[in-house]
Amino acid sequence: MSISEKINSLRKELPSYVKIVAVSKTRSPEEILEAYHAGQMIFGENKAQELLYKQPLLPPDIHWHFLGHLQTNKVKQIIPFISLIHSLDSVKLLRIINKEAILINRTIDCLLQFHIATEETKFGLDMMEATELIQTINKEKINNVAIKGVMGMASFTDDEQLIRKEFQTLRSYFTQLKQEFYPENNEFSELSFGMSGDYLLAIQEGSTMIRIGTAIFGERNYH
Repeated sequence: MSISEKINSLRKELPSYVKIVAVSKTRSPEEILEAYHAGQMIFGENKAQELLYKQPLLPPDIHWHFLGHLQTNKVKQIIPFISLIHSLDSVKLLRIINKEAILINRTIDCLLQFHIATEETKFGLDMMEATELIQTINKEKINNVAIKGVMGMASFTDDEQLIRKEFQTLRSYFTQLKQEFYPENNEFSELSFGMSGDYLLAIQEGSTMIRIGTAIFGERNYH
């Protein structure tokens, strides 16, 4: 199946409210363009350097999402065009995004990245840190960062029960934050979890945004 056929078949099996982020790391501009011409508008990259190389080569109406751990010294470079940062995971990063966004008069949409996996290697907040981060936004009147929801990555495992449990944990964090801080805010609505191997499970557990690489582009080629 071609890239465009894979996108079309993926769309057919998903509820209309679920957004597909095509994970385009290590993919060529040509492959991204093929997906774009099939109607895919959201692409996710996890390395700032790679994103900065690709962005000028591709159509200006692409919505670029940043998925990986964002180093504070890279914020300034991606702020002018990024649509959503999935990986807000510290007060320090929050303040830097806000500072750079003020300078160019933009408000940057972000998701709070939670650590839900059993692996220690994954980045992310716990509930206490997330609460502190939101309180910082309110206390310091941080107006150029808009929190749109939560993101998490499940453990890399075949254990479906464990994955489901981790997704449920993330959804419970979302519900708690919604009730406590965003009861009237309809913008706080995104649950970003689920990838090529577990997106159907993720949708059953309430995901509104799935990050799909292999199921669109095929196996990854590392250069």
